[in-house]
Parts: sequence; C-alpha cells; structure tokens
Amino acid sequence: MNNYPTRIALIAALGGFLFGFEVSVISGAEQTIQQLWSLDSFWLGFTVASSLIGTVLGALVIGRPAQRYGRRKVLFAIAVLYFLSAIGCAVTTAWEGFVFFRFIGGIAVGASSVVGPMYISEISPAAVRGRLAGMFQLNIVAGILVAYLTNYLLAGAGGEDAWRYMLGIMALPAVVFYGLLWLIPESPRWLASKGRAAEATHVFLRLGEPNAAEKANDVVATGNVGAKAESLFNGKYNKPIAYAVLLAMFNQLSGINAILYYAPRIFEMAGFERADAFQQSVYIGLANFLFTILAMSVIDRFGRKRLLLIGALGMVVFLVLTAVAFSQPDVANPYVIVYLVGFIAFFAFSQGAVIWVFIAEIFPNRVRSQGSSLGSFTHWVMAAVISWLFPIIVEGSPLGGFYAFVFYAVMMLLSFLFIWRVMPETKGKSLEQIQRELGIN
Repeated sequence: MNNYPTRIALIAALGGFLFGFEVSVISGAEQTIQQLWSLDSFWLGFTVASSLIGTVLGALVIGRPAQRYGRRKVLFAIAVLYFLSAIGCAVTTAWEGFVFFRFIGGIAVGASSVVGPMYISEISPAAVRGRLAGMFQLNIVAGILVAYLTNYLLAGAGGEDAWRYMLGIMALPAVVFYGLLWLIPESPRWLASKGRAAEATHVFLRLGEPNAAEKANDVVATGNVGAKAESLFNGKYNKPIAYAVLLAMFNQLSGINAILYYAPRIFEMAGFERADAFQQSVYIGLANFLFTILAMSVIDRFGRKRLLLIGALGMVVFLVLTAVAFSQPDVANPYVIVYLVGFIAFFAFSQGAVIWVFIAEIFPNRVRSQGSSLGSFTHWVMAAVISWLFPIIVEGSPLGGFYAFVFYAVMMLLSFLFIWRVMPETKGKSLEQIQRELGIN
C-alpha cells in the first residue's frame, strides 16, 4: 500500500496526542489546585470542567471554519491554541487566569476532535480507513499515557511548582505539531467541494487512488460541489444524526472521563497512598494505549459494530465490580486497580477506538463538517457534565463512588442494546458508498 496516506495521517493525528495530554494532565494537578485556591467540590468540578466547556464551544463552532477555510488551515490554528494554553496554565498566578487558559485548551481539544478525524477519513483509502482514522485515537491514548507518566515523574521531583511543569510541558509537542503540518496537503474532498478539481485529482494521485479523476467526480456526484451551504437539520440526515449523537453520549456515559480526570483521587478512595495513586494512574494509561493498538489492528477486519459489542459487555462487568468495591467505603480494596484496568481495556478496544472513526465517516460529504461538529459537541457536553458532577457525587455521600459506577454500568448495558439493534456497519466502504446505503441523495 502507498505509505503516503499513513504518513500524513500520523501528522494530522498528532492533534490527538495533544488532545489526550490536555484532558488527562489535570489529574495530577487537581488536588494541588484545590488546596492552592481553596476550592470546594463544586468549584473544583468547575475548574476541571472549564476545559470541557471549551471543548463544547470548539466542537460547536469549528465546522464552518473547516468548511470555509479548509481542514489544514484550521489544524494550524489548533496547534497555536494548544501552545497558548500550555504556557498560560503554567505561568498564571490567578485562579481566573488558570480557568481561562484551560478553556482555551479545551477549544483546541474540541476543534481537534472534529477536524483531525475528518481530515484523516477524507484522505484514507476505504480498505484501511478505520486503521488510519484510528491513529487519532491511538495518539489520544498516547497523550494520556505520557501525561500520566510525566505527572508521576514530576510529582516527586518538581517541588511545590510541580503542577506548573506538568501543564506547561505540553508546549513542546504543540510546537512539533505546528511544524509538521507544513508537510501535509489539503483534503482532496474539500478541494473538490470548492471546485478545485485539478488540485483534488493531484492529491488523490499522491494518495495512491488509481482512478483519481473519477474519485474527484464522485465527490461532485454526491452533491458537494457548487451547492449552497446546507443545514444538517433539514430532515434528510436524521439517521446519521441519531447514530452519531447516541454513540457520542454513550461514550461519555461510560464514565471514562471521570476516571481519566480523577484517577489518583479514585485510587486514594480505594485505599492507596497518594504516591501509589499516581503510579496506578500510569497503569491505566498503559492499558489504554496497548488495547487501542490491539483495536487498531483489527478494526478494518472485525468491523466497528463487533468491537463495540464486545467492549460494552466487558465494561458492564468491570464497572459492576468497581461499584461493588466502593459499596463498603471504609474498607480498602486493592483490586480496584484490576477492575479499572479491565474497564479501560474494554473501553479502548471498543468505544475509544471507534467513536472518532465512525462520526467522521457516517455523514455525507456536503455536511460532514457540521455532522462531525454535532457528534463531537454531544460528546463534550456529556464529558463536561460527567466530570463536573463526579467530585460532587463522591464527596457528597460515603457511597458516592458506588452510585456513580452503578450508573455507568447501566448506561453501558443500554449502549449494548443500541449498538446491537440500531447501529449500521461501515467497514470497507467508501464515504460516498456509505452515503448511498443510508438512502441520502
């Protein structure tokens, strides 16, 4: 296979690395920040969720710029926002400033979650689109793992300003991402949508498409070129809207972001010492990374649905075990690390690997940027709610951990039913073929 699509997909996916780092690095700083600015559980939840509020805005507004200016230019802007967030969080001395720069980082994350997978899906051959689009998720979990690892290393070596180093180090990969973006082309499907068929054909040829001109014409035939801006909510796209929104909701109703954001706190609740809690978080990140690699190796062979069904059942089992462990809050339970690693493994193998691939491919060409924004917007609204409420729930009742994990388990059982009975399979199909099979003209 032509390895050019792989190379440019890897570069575009670096936005996912920054995404993963930004959303999880706060886990090492949240308790210090709570003490530094004397925050109660409500305001701690808000401080952590301020980034997620930014992701909601970023996901909501980025669709139009991506459609107007192109995927590549927007990726450059995202790299700049990541850099500003890292430096700002590291040097600010005021809580308001910290919240603002976390919000800026969140905008970058929300925009990345839309534009990164969308760009990769548009440059990927159909036979390997799942694997290449999955690179974005692989980079997310790599960013999470590196964030946990640097948190663990800096927690004991950075002194009272360790949390500043934890947050500020993200500036380095942001600069690398910005530099490498100069090496990638614009999306050929976007070029064709703007009437630049010759340029689109050239990019398709470089990507190894044997019938490049025909592929550019296929984009035209599916209604992308010369059409006025079309509303996503005109009744024609109800099916892909429902699929994307429900999958995005279930992704966060698993409780994944509560675990990623508050991992050390959860392990302390289970009876681990603070230093050990940071170490256990590294195991969480490692399991996430390894099982995402496994999912990427089989996603184009097994398909999206099979991975999701396996993952939903596995997550139910381990969430129930975790809930049982927290049903006796005064009893330390060393097996919580096993249960959470099991949960993360099944999440990474299913929801984690599939969500950005599926959302980026289920919408037709002419509304893909709007549809991807909607799916990502839904995902981040739910993430903000879950992450804001988690500390309130666990601090509000001795059985707060039990209630939270029971709720997540029930949601994963419902997700299994949705995936089994409703969700379509998209493996091995071109984006235009998916559109036709959904009955969208």
